[in-house]
Amino acid sequence: MVGKEFEKGEWVRGRLREGELIHGYVESVNPELEINKVTVIKSDNDQLIGKVIWIGDNFVEKLPTVPANSETELLSLIDIALLNKDEQWFMDLSEQLSSIKKLSIDKKKKTDLLISGNRFENSDSKQ
Repeated sequence: MVGKEFEKGEWVRGRLREGELIHGYVESVNPELEINKVTVIKSDNDQLIGKVIWIGDNFVEKLPTVPANSETELLSLIDIALLNKDEQWFMDLSEQLSSIKKLSIDKKKKTDLLISGNRFENSDSKQ
C-alpha cells in the first residue's frame, strides 16, 4: 500500500489512537513504515504540546500552505524555526521578513513624499 507522502516541514493535523487532536509540523518521515515524526504545536491534550511524537500516515493529514503576510506572523515562525534548529527554514523566513520590511519602508517613503509635496504646504508659507 502506498501511503500519503509527507515532507519535512509540512504542517499537519491529526487524531491519535486515544482520540487526542494534534496540530504540528513534520520533523521527519519514514515512508517504509508510513509514519511521521511530528512536533506538536497545539492539542486538546496540553501534555502533548511541545512534544515530538510518531504518528501513522492514516492518522494525519496535510494542512494547506498559507503564506505568512505580516511581520508578526513571520517573527512567530522564525521563533519556531530557531527552537527546532532548522537553519534553512530560518533563512527562508528571514529573507521574507527582510522583503516585507523593505516594502514597508519604501511605502512609507512614498507616503512621506506625497504628504510633504502637497499644495497646502506652499500656501501656508505665503501668508
